Amino acid sequence: MSNKNMICDLETGICGESGDEEMEFIDFNKPTKKIDLYYVTDPICSHCWAIEPTLRRFKEQYGHYFNFHTVMGGLLEKWHDGPIDPANGIYKPADVAGHWREVGEHTRMPIDGSLMIDNPVQSSFPPSRVFKIIQKHHGDDKAFEYLRRARESLFAFNENIGENAELIEIVNQMGLNGEVIVNEANEQSGQDLLLEDFTLTKNLGARGFPTIIIVNEENKGVKIVGGRPFEYYVSGLAQVLEETPDPKKQPPLPKLLKDEKLLFAKELEVMYDIEPANLANFIKENLAGGTYKEKEILGEKYFISL
Repeated sequence: MSNKNMICDLETGICGESGDEEMEFIDFNKPTKKIDLYYVTDPICSHCWAIEPTLRRFKEQYGHYFNFHTVMGGLLEKWHDGPIDPANGIYKPADVAGHWREVGEHTRMPIDGSLMIDNPVQSSFPPSRVFKIIQKHHGDDKAFEYLRRARESLFAFNENIGENAELIEIVNQMGLNGEVIVNEANEQSGQDLLLEDFTLTKNLGARGFPTIIIVNEENKGVKIVGGRPFEYYVSGLAQVLEETPDPKKQPPLPKLLKDEKLLFAKELEVMYDIEPANLANFIKENLAGGTYKEKEILGEKYFISL
């Protein structure tokens, strides 16, 4: 028998001599991500709600390039007699309602806003502290899921996420113990965790929300303030990497909806580059009957995984 090394090629299916290949050292460890992305935000930030479609796609397609960090910025400690956001004409809770509706109509991420007239959120600190407690005990992914559920409750379904009862309900629906988590969030330890984020926000130089900061291991990078088109974030990442990033393929719709649980039409259009007029056909082609429910709120369709 020949002493030549024989091999069947996986790609060609042809079996024969392996050639001159010698013993090869390999390393299966994934390369360490050296890029950090800081997303400075707040649970009641309407413009943060508006960029959810773009941010989700950016994370899905380019998240393998960076470590993602969500930072609570502290938008509203409490209402007072002075201006809260004079640039947007906001001096009292009722002023928020009209501003939020404009954001929702412009971006098609639905916002009701009427609770800011009838039963206004008095502070964004309570839902922010809950985020920090979930992050502490259950990790970044679960905390980010909570942030999404809280924003759905506030903006689309007009629930007051400044109240303990609503926060407990949101956390319970995530399969966690809402009462325990909310109670801990209301303790000094919850406030201390939040203050750590406020310090980081200041150190990052973030003065408004949303702010996204992408930095390399040398702490050099880019700061992107406000809602921007998808390509803008890709360009920012490319600048930090000093090369053109290679995107992953968008996730199949059944997997995305199962993971996210609820998605609005705008989010699907952004993720899959679909024109609004073509969304219905896209849904029929990609989702099996009985796996989802289609609903509508404030003139916008949304889809729930079953």
